[in-house]
Amino acid sequence: MRRRGLAGVALLPWVGAWAAQDEAFLRAVRAGGCAVVFRHGQTVAGIGDPPGFALEACATQRNLNDEGRAQARRIGGWFAGHGLRPLAVRSSAWCRCQDTARLAFGAVEVWPPLNSTFDDAALSPAATARLREALRAIPVTGFEVWVTHQVNLSALTGRFAASGEGFVVDGAGAVRAQARL
Repeated sequence: MRRRGLAGVALLPWVGAWAAQDEAFLRAVRAGGCAVVFRHGQTVAGIGDPPGFALEACATQRNLNDEGRAQARRIGGWFAGHGLRPLAVRSSAWCRCQDTARLAFGAVEVWPPLNSTFDDAALSPAATARLREALRAIPVTGFEVWVTHQVNLSALTGRFAASGEGFVVDGAGAVRAQARL
């Protein structure tokens, strides 16, 4: 019994922080006609990827750590717990994004406009334009989930996102809600 009580106390800060954003985030997703755009979960330390990394070789990239995997599971649990099913789950080709999406939602579609533009900022305007075009095409009766990188989130929303944090972005490109699950 004591063990259960201590576990509940340890969860209180996380639950309290989330509860303040939960209702607005939930309403925004349920309104439809939007994408929930997440930054991938927490990774091993570093910025960018090691020199010579390869998209087809996860071992050469900066990948999710234990907390990042736990964040992805919490994200999926939150959506499942609210009975929310995305029309599509799209991800950057980077393993940390795909792993976040798979752990949260299962199946994932790799979609190049979500790929990182960190190493080539010249790619950002075209990628952002494709994201905005796709936002306008999402039916008002549903939503999509996109998992990407900080640089892409900033280009799309003008805001910073921590690892595992997401924005509900409507068809006009406006941020309806923000939360860290």
